[in-house]
Amino acid sequence: MDWNDKGKEQLIKAILLLKNADETQRFLRDLMTEKEIKEFAKRLKAAEMLTEKIPYSTIEKETGLSSTTVARVAKWLNGKGGGYKIIINKLHHHNSIQSRRGLS
Repeated sequence: MDWNDKGKEQLIKAILLLKNADETQRFLRDLMTEKEIKEFAKRLKAAEMLTEKIPYSTIEKETGLSSTTVARVAKWLNGKGGGYKIIINKLHHHNSIQSRRGLS
């Protein structure tokens, strides 16, 4: 995908300007349908499960995603882009800090 287009650049800038969960929830809800938000959340969950070596069949059952979508997430997870790995590492780091502080 070519990210060098003013519309895509503006979207990235907008996301980077979000300061907290409330702002992010409001923006995502205005940007996407409820169905799209649920779908993206399922894909992130699938990526996390794949990093834990959970079988595709279990991921499909737990998330409701098709085998094709799980395979696509696996391809992106292990591909050059690295977006899923970056965010999963950040989430795990953030969660481990909260757990150590007793904030989970």
